[in-house]
Amino acid sequence: MQTTFTDTQMRDPAIQRSNEILRSCVHCGFCTATCPTYQVLGDELDSPRGRIYLIKDMLENDRDPDAKTVKHIDRCLSCLACMTTCPSGVHYMHLVDHAREYIDQRYKRPFTDRALRWMLARILPYPMRFRVALLGAKIGRPFARFMPDVRLRAMLEMAPKLIPPVSRNDDPQSFAAVGPKRKRVALMTGCAQKALNTDINDATIRLLTRLGAEVVVAEGAGCCGALTHHMGKTDESHASAAKNIRAWCREMDGDGLDAIVINTSGCGTTVKDYGHMFRNDPLAADAARVSAIARDVSEVLMDLEQEAPARGTASVIPEGMVVAYHAACSLQHGQQIKTFPKDLLKKAGFTVVEPADSHLCCGSAGTYNLMQPEISGQLKARKLRTLEAKNPDVIAAGNIGCMMQIGSAASVPVVHTVELLDWASGGPKPAAFTDVNRRDPAIPRLR
Repeated sequence: MQTTFTDTQMRDPAIQRSNEILRSCVHCGFCTATCPTYQVLGDELDSPRGRIYLIKDMLENDRDPDAKTVKHIDRCLSCLACMTTCPSGVHYMHLVDHAREYIDQRYKRPFTDRALRWMLARILPYPMRFRVALLGAKIGRPFARFMPDVRLRAMLEMAPKLIPPVSRNDDPQSFAAVGPKRKRVALMTGCAQKALNTDINDATIRLLTRLGAEVVVAEGAGCCGALTHHMGKTDESHASAAKNIRAWCREMDGDGLDAIVINTSGCGTTVKDYGHMFRNDPLAADAARVSAIARDVSEVLMDLEQEAPARGTASVIPEGMVVAYHAACSLQHGQQIKTFPKDLLKKAGFTVVEPADSHLCCGSAGTYNLMQPEISGQLKARKLRTLEAKNPDVIAAGNIGCMMQIGSAASVPVVHTVELLDWASGGPKPAAFTDVNRRDPAIPRLR
């Protein structure tokens, strides 16, 4: 694709990067075949190719974004299925991230939009604030139908019936390896996940230590910055990311780290991109160091499983238990990890099935299900149909957002992959299996 940026514009590193991406696009349209919003809406401007044209026009002309451009950029899930499909290697993620930052800086949204985005940015990355908000949403949920804004209704309906108690395992500390130590890893405990489902980090710690890894929860680490990053709020997202970079580098420079383990794939995609995000920042070298050892939990488990001695314990899982594996977009497209979770589940003794169109997003996408609830709802319904068509005993995913989205209407338990692996190797049975038939079907089946 030909571009016409001026020399002055090209002095901006962000424009330089976007120019590289735009020029790599040959507008072939392969991306439209795997774009969820194009599948649902059928509008060319709601496809990656259409959005690329809108972004190109906006950036080249150095114009303030108009409502039409903002609408179609906002409708993008950032699922990155287009990047998996693209034969030309167009790095759409960096382009749309730049567009969102540009929009945040130069477009004045309606008051309700600004208020909602401000509220999400001030609550979701902070676990205790989020817990208080969830309690308020739980109280207000019976009145959700009276809310004038569909987005407010979506926020009230998102609240789980049960809010788990704080897990002290998420506090800064170190967990010793069981047996000979084979790795020393830092666990990113996250933000929203610590409020929504504490079982995931607990299961991750048990599983990693059982396989010979010392697990460190680093002092000062917290939200990865993804939620605000995808809103275009660069200063806020970089502030969160910088805290993590400094916290993990202290561990790397101290007793050392073999990996930074991330069990929420949306966060993992962002942490692995810290090197790019901070490329022109004084923290560039440290950010690159962090990105270089950031790993999804499935990657680390594959390494540990390959090195681990054979275990002779009898399986505790029911014979023939069928797991429908939901591939989170941030894992299969953002990190290009497609087989590891399934391989681990099969090795543990589960029967693993996949839904039709497994490449399509469930509609969660960070805050997307709160900001674009109508489109998100259509994608959720499609995903549930394809998952439940496999008649699974349980649905497994590697991302808390997907678990909340699918679990809000699933007829079977929805758990994190590590919960099943922990159970199969001696840990407790996932709490989602308890009294599942007596649960309100409108509530995520997480605890």
